[in-house]
Amino acid sequence: MDWRDVPSLPALRAFEAAARAGSFSAAARELNVTHAAIAQHVRALETHFGTSLLNRAGKGMALTDAGTRLATDLSDGFAQIIGGVRRLADEAADSPLKLTVTPSFADNWLMPRLSDFWEKHPEITLTMTPDNTVTDLRRDGYDMAIRYGMGDWAGLDSTFLVSADYVIVSAPALVAGRTATGVDDLQDIPWVFEKMHREHRKWAIERGLDLACCQLKELATLNMVLAAVRAGAGISVISRALVADDLAAGRLLAITEEKRDGLGYYACTLPGVPSAKVKTFRRWLLKQT
Repeated sequence: MDWRDVPSLPALRAFEAAARAGSFSAAARELNVTHAAIAQHVRALETHFGTSLLNRAGKGMALTDAGTRLATDLSDGFAQIIGGVRRLADEAADSPLKLTVTPSFADNWLMPRLSDFWEKHPEITLTMTPDNTVTDLRRDGYDMAIRYGMGDWAGLDSTFLVSADYVIVSAPALVAGRTATGVDDLQDIPWVFEKMHREHRKWAIERGLDLACCQLKELATLNMVLAAVRAGAGISVISRALVADDLAAGRLLAITEEKRDGLGYYACTLPGVPSAKVKTFRRWLLKQT
């Protein structure tokens, strides 16, 4: 296909509208342009093809044989274009919103709130993939990712949702009757940490936790750590967002915590204009924070 042989699409569109509507004025109203603009486009096409496309008689017009053939072909072609666009738009509207999210954030922050989204937006189907892997949204076909970090992922637009301030938490019964102002006061209590990701353990060590002087339990996932802490099996360092509901309900106590500027959970999307579904879900997320 060589587009250099094709006149301008606005000119072709203007001629098709004029031929279908029967006048320049009606075509101008349909396309929201002036009568003169339609006439100019038609003259440009006649110059391009070197033949008359219509004959003007007063306020009326009649298509020549060449004009009739061109108008028919353009009408068929534009109908195919419109049909293709509508089918694609309908497919996009019917497809689910695909979300990838860290398992701990999904279980402890998103899922307790998600019934509100389903109630308010039953028209949007949401599919979630809990995964700690940093996925390629374009390659893997995701509309959005909720990621943990500083919000500086290359090639993505990131919207801050909720901070991930570090907090040492415990079941109330485990620390009943004692006062603790820092890690040094907690050496005799069992600690529970995730085995693979060690940033929380590193943070505690930097603030005085001596692993040689405390009981240490390692579990495979952060959700297992949270379950153990809630059950009173030990204390741990957790991102506040993941235990906010527990703290508010009194199921856990915050012993000490530290602000972590910029560290948090972010809604990440590909650059460009997001779909209506993505905009709706992102607005809903921001209202939950």
